Amino acid sequence: MSIEVQNISKNYGTQKALNSISFTIQKGEIVGFLGPNGAGKSTLMKILTTYIEAENGTALVNGFNVKTQAKEVQKSIGYLPEHNPLYLDLYVREYLAFNADVYKVDKKRTDEVIQLTGLLPEAHKKIGQLSKGYRQRVGLATALLHNPEVLILDEPTTGLDPNQLTEIRDLIKNIGKDKTVFLSTHIMQEVEAICDRVIIIKKGEIVADNKLQQIFSNENDQIIEVEFDFKIEEEFIKRLPDLKSFHNIHDTQWELVFNANKDMRSALFDFAQENGIKILSMQLKNKNLEAIFREKTL
Repeated sequence: MSIEVQNISKNYGTQKALNSISFTIQKGEIVGFLGPNGAGKSTLMKILTTYIEAENGTALVNGFNVKTQAKEVQKSIGYLPEHNPLYLDLYVREYLAFNADVYKVDKKRTDEVIQLTGLLPEAHKKIGQLSKGYRQRVGLATALLHNPEVLILDEPTTGLDPNQLTEIRDLIKNIGKDKTVFLSTHIMQEVEAICDRVIIIKKGEIVADNKLQQIFSNENDQIIEVEFDFKIEEEFIKRLPDLKSFHNIHDTQWELVFNANKDMRSALFDFAQENGIKILSMQLKNKNLEAIFREKTL
């Protein structure tokens, strides 16, 4: 196993950041680590990278104990923190060569990671001249210099525009063909696009852990987006049969979640007709990761 977490707990004073969480990640998996702000995501990543210690429990990375074999762990992982630390006055190639010396790897590896991360067109520039997207590429290149088996990426697409986000997403997915990737993010589309599996954490506890396909197949709920001809009250909406939850999108538009085996569109149409309400539009929507995340963490 690439990562093994057993009953890890961490407190900050009286605040419990992690509450005895456990999971394992197999070699070659790309795992999305999700949770609201303050759920404990960055805390766990800092424990796995030996930056901080847990109060209780055991964590192994590539078979090395993060507490007693910190140096071995550090050598076997590539880490991109949320706030990517870079020397802005150094040139890209110069910065990577400096880190190659730190890792004691062949200077040829610098050229390899520049090519791998698509940095070649910008390699002659100072890091301070690069866009946010290319700075993230420099961070990824640095994390890959020593050819680690595990990549731990904390919010790798923070602050990127849509084009940059797509580029970095494709890059991570390509890297993940040969390495284990543990990825923290707030962007659900990113997880759906590149991850094999998702772990969702809330208030320091795991509330979901499964393959993406399995998570979706386990969800029997139907989501129907409907627009009525006038604004109606919540109390009326609550009278709908098999209604699990609802959300007023805007004025006369509602997102309704039903827990039923039958198609609830016909039932919704009959209900509206019986009560003298006209439906202007109605659409059955697939349940996405964002909806599942909302249910698990609210």
